[in-house]
Amino acid sequence: MWAVFGVRWSRLCLVLACLSVVPAHRASAFGEATGVELVSLDVGGGSTEARSVTERLAWEVRKRSSVEPILEPGRTRLDKTSMFRSPFLYWRGNDEFPPLGEEALENLRKYIHRGGFILIDDATAGGDRFDRAIRRELLRAFPALPLREISPDHTIYRSFYLLSRPVGRVEGPPFLEGITYGDRIAIVYSRHDIGGALQRDKLGAWSQAVVPGGERQRELAIRLSVNLVLYALCTDYKDDQVHAPFIMRRRGAGR
Repeated sequence: MWAVFGVRWSRLCLVLACLSVVPAHRASAFGEATGVELVSLDVGGGSTEARSVTERLAWEVRKRSSVEPILEPGRTRLDKTSMFRSPFLYWRGNDEFPPLGEEALENLRKYIHRGGFILIDDATAGGDRFDRAIRRELLRAFPALPLREISPDHTIYRSFYLLSRPVGRVEGPPFLEGITYGDRIAIVYSRHDIGGALQRDKLGAWSQAVVPGGERQRELAIRLSVNLVLYALCTDYKDDQVHAPFIMRRRGAGR
């Protein structure tokens, strides 16, 4: 169905799930109706580890909210129509990649126009090869929509958890960057390696150390990733009143 109606339809299917998010337990009211797939993009440039991140991210979102992502999400490419089956794409890289073909660029534009959301995650911890390539391709795809710093008071930082700044496997800059399309941020670019903080090995242990803040920073990175998913799925239902009871509960608990 999603392949037919596109990502706008999938967001409509998730409205009720967004309005009933709970902080610690998975709700059962929506079942497979909210079985969103958090799809990873394969674009080269070190993107092969992205699927392990989306698997873990799906598990964290399911554990912490009423949205029930598919726990074994798939992969796609920008030149494949399968990218349109999900409202959330995850693009992770650690190296330069070749210029995108015209079909990939056109699909990227269509995906954003139809309501999709992309999280781009730089895994290099400050390197510039992936960063240069990403900025080059986003400028080609959206010449009139430059990347800009996302304000610290943006809804992304309070769509589920209350956060003051972005972090990932590394502390990184004190801001995320994004491309705004209409009244929403459609592409978020992080230079914090959020995915590196989520990855586990085959035995279930964390794969990478988180610096400089250790396990507290890892938890904040997980919370940021959950916020990004909830923002992507609930773009049109992101007013403070949606999550007010849970925000107040967390404030009262000092979390």
